[in-house]
Amino acid sequence: MSASAADVIASFIHHLAHERRLSDHTLSNYRRDLERVAAWLGAHGDSAVDRLDEPTVRLYIAWRYRNGASGKTLQRELSTLRGLYRWLLREGHTKVNPALGVRAPKSPRKLPATLDADQLCGLLDQVEEDPLAIRDAAMIELFYSSGLRLAELISVNLGDIDMTEGELSVIGKGAKTRRVPVGGKAREAVTRWLRVRGLLAALDEPALFVSSRGGRIRPRTVQQRLSRWAQQQGAVRGFHPHLLRHSFATHLLESSGDLRAVQELLGHADIGTTQIYTHLDFQHLAQVYDRAHPRAKKKS
Repeated sequence: MSASAADVIASFIHHLAHERRLSDHTLSNYRRDLERVAAWLGAHGDSAVDRLDEPTVRLYIAWRYRNGASGKTLQRELSTLRGLYRWLLREGHTKVNPALGVRAPKSPRKLPATLDADQLCGLLDQVEEDPLAIRDAAMIELFYSSGLRLAELISVNLGDIDMTEGELSVIGKGAKTRRVPVGGKAREAVTRWLRVRGLLAALDEPALFVSSRGGRIRPRTVQQRLSRWAQQQGAVRGFHPHLLRHSFATHLLESSGDLRAVQELLGHADIGTTQIYTHLDFQHLAQVYDRAHPRAKKKS
C-alpha cells in the first residue's frame, strides 16, 4: 500500500475516532476494509483510494464477491467507501462519491436456528444446587423468558427487575429502554439466584449477574457457561444466548401469530428484522388466514 493511501486512511480513521467517536472495533473494520481496497488497487497498478470512480468500485465488489465475500460483508465495505468519500467531499478533496450508485449482491438470508419448545423446557427443568449453576440456570431462563440479547442481560442491575409485577427494564440497541415480561419459571430461577448471590457478589456491586470474582459477569463468561451447561445436559452443539433469543421469538410467534408484539418484545426498530421468524410458522399463519378471511374457503 502506498504512503499516500496510508495517509488518506490514517486521516479518515482519525476523523472517525475524534469527531464521530466510533468504537475501536468499528475503527478496526473501517481500516481493514480500506486497506483491502488499497491492496487490490495496488495489485492493479494504483493504490490511490481517494481517486476511485464508479466502474472501479463495481470491479472491486465483483472481485470480492467472486472470491467468496458475502452480500452482508460487501454492504459493509460499500458503506465504508461511502463514508470515506463523504469525508473527502467535505474536505474538498473530491467532487463525487463513486460508491453511491453501487449495490452489493444479495446473499441468501440465513434462517435463525431454534430449539424445540418441549426439548428446551425439558432441559430447563433441572434442579441445581451449586451457586454458579443456580446463576447459570437463572440466566438461561431469563434469556428465554424475555428474549434478551447478551449485552442486555449483562447490563441488568438489581433494580431493573420487578419480581412482583414480573417485569424487566432493559437497555437495547441505540440506548433505547424497553420493558419486557418475566415469566413465572424465570422469576423462580432468579429468586433462587438472589438467595445465593450474596455468596459471590461484592457488597457494592449493582449487577444482577456476577462472576465468581464478585463483579459484573462478562460476555465471554456467559457464552462459556452456557456452552458448558448444554454439554452437561447433552443438548445441541452451538448453544448460545442468541439461540435462546431466536427460540423465544419463534415459540411466541407460533403461539400468538402477533408479529408486532414480537417486534416490540425483541426491541427491533424495523419489523422487517422480525419478519425472518415468519418462515418458521407459515402453517400457523395459514390456519389463521383460513379462519379469518371471508373468501379463504367455500361456505358450508
